[in-house]
Amino acid sequence: MTIKIAELHHFAVRIAPGPDAAGAALRFYNDILGLESDHVPWDRPGEGQRINAGYHAQIHLVPGVTKAALATGEFDLSSPHLACAVISIDDAQAELDRLAVAYRVVHGRLGPDSRRLYFTDPAGNLIELHQLGTCRCTARAREGIGQARVSGTVLFADMRGFTAVAERLSPSDVVPLLNEYFSMLSEITRDHGGTVFHIAGDGLMAGFGLPLPADDASGRAVAAARGMISGFGRLSAEWKARLGIDTGIGIGINAGDVIVGDVGAPERPSYTLIGDTVNVAARLVQRARAGEALFSLSVKQSLDPVPSGIVELPPLVLRGRVRPVEIYCMESPTRVDFRTAAA
Repeated sequence: MTIKIAELHHFAVRIAPGPDAAGAALRFYNDILGLESDHVPWDRPGEGQRINAGYHAQIHLVPGVTKAALATGEFDLSSPHLACAVISIDDAQAELDRLAVAYRVVHGRLGPDSRRLYFTDPAGNLIELHQLGTCRCTARAREGIGQARVSGTVLFADMRGFTAVAERLSPSDVVPLLNEYFSMLSEITRDHGGTVFHIAGDGLMAGFGLPLPADDASGRAVAAARGMISGFGRLSAEWKARLGIDTGIGIGINAGDVIVGDVGAPERPSYTLIGDTVNVAARLVQRARAGEALFSLSVKQSLDPVPSGIVELPPLVLRGRVRPVEIYCMESPTRVDFRTAAA
């Protein structure tokens, strides 16, 4: 029996730790080679920026690890390596056991059955195997799997007061603030089992139970919203003390069916979420005040149990919709309406 490789998914290359090295590498691959970055940002060591290399594969920029970290593992997982998807990760692991090939198992973020196997070839080159369908490479766009209709929860987060900040500070001062902000949001999203699908300006779109189903997707999204509001409260207080700027964060959450997949021109596809569920979540974040998370009835009905501090608000007429949307709010003693403050 041989291991059945389905596809080559990505090749990982090593870069130095830190955002400066990541930025330099991104500029090289984007500007020199003309490759487009995927939507997942570089924000945590070991989870590097992903760059689309054609329609079916990616280049992953993996920050190097410290010597102390190297001493704790059998393989240096920041080493350049070849990653392939297999038909069955169980059969692949059994075959490695049968052949007495030494390997390391690393469990992924997509549930207990999501795992990666790392081992080396006779020349010492590192190889990764993972189950087909559990890798966030552009191989998701294989013909016939371009888009799919799935049910999940969508969260939008948007910074309040950012326009004034961008007007007051220079671009070189604004970029580090955005990096701090998006790193915090992305980490909280990931810690609650979510996936960041899009980042633009000062806004972020994340999915829970998307693209793969997850238990309690709405509960994860609401818990993530709490974490984001709390985390940004600390971050904005630091900015206020250091730079004298006032900022906040608003969040909108909705649950339902969405289309997930590649949208756009064939040469520049964007892996994203579309549909009415997404539109409502986007409208809710527009109405949320700083320090506030608004969510729909479909989200509340999915919460079991409903957490404390949830307040029902009058139905809201959202732009582009005929029927009012029943909405709820997580109580926050610090919420601020920046529109009123600016008037």
